[in-house]
Amino acid sequence: MDERVMKISQAAEYIRGRIGAREPFAGIVLGSGLGKLADMIANPVVVPYAGIPHFPVSTAQGHKGNFIAGELGGKFVVAMQGRFHYYEGYPMELVTLPIRVMKVLGIKYLFVSNAAGGVNYDFRVGDLMVIRDHINLLPNPLIGPNMEEFGPRFPDMTRPYEPALMALAEEIAAASGLALKKGVYLASTGPTYETPAEYKYFRTIGADAVGMSTIPEVIVARHSGIPVFGMSVITNEAHDDFAPDFVNDGDDVVKAADAAANKMTMLFVEMIKAL
Repeated sequence: MDERVMKISQAAEYIRGRIGAREPFAGIVLGSGLGKLADMIANPVVVPYAGIPHFPVSTAQGHKGNFIAGELGGKFVVAMQGRFHYYEGYPMELVTLPIRVMKVLGIKYLFVSNAAGGVNYDFRVGDLMVIRDHINLLPNPLIGPNMEEFGPRFPDMTRPYEPALMALAEEIAAASGLALKKGVYLASTGPTYETPAEYKYFRTIGADAVGMSTIPEVIVARHSGIPVFGMSVITNEAHDDFAPDFVNDGDDVVKAADAAANKMTMLFVEMIKAL
């Protein structure tokens, strides 16, 4: 057996031993400062990453490092309270390991979220952006021998984010009076925040928001045939016309994400309920 597949299977079996044999309806990945949704999960079983075989440890700000299973929107779900990043020094095999583990556990949908800088001049701190497409400046997680057990060598990425899920989000948001943006998310390696010239470049090539995560998870999910819904919480205005004394600050990003987390949580819960 492929050693990578063996590690995925061992991690999944450990989690099953903690949460039971019930298949989760959806998997959720919660980004920086967005862990509030985990508090909405009823009858939670909390599995710290540190105890799961082959799982790395999440070191990023605003990432608690727990795998949580329980009821949300009337469905049994699993959620990652914090993710892994390439900039932490982890190879893509480990960055995306939890997505394949969730696939083995049986998820039917994947919801991903992140805190992002808004390079679109129309975006403001606290806005919610439905990710309609992405630009990947990170290493592709499918580089290397293909895991045939999960998907094809050359997976299609014409629709990385499920159109039906985007339409459902817009329908729920309209009924709730919740304003949504829609745009293209760009991921770079980090861990430095981008320079003004880089923000300008990203805007020029079609990005609306920029971050350091999410896309590898989406690629691996789509490789496995899992429909994906993605959302960015705009936590800073990533422009190239900063005031002379402006400084990007990680604590401010987490605070801004936390302030918008309730809106995102409501949307995710209603979507899961409606599916």
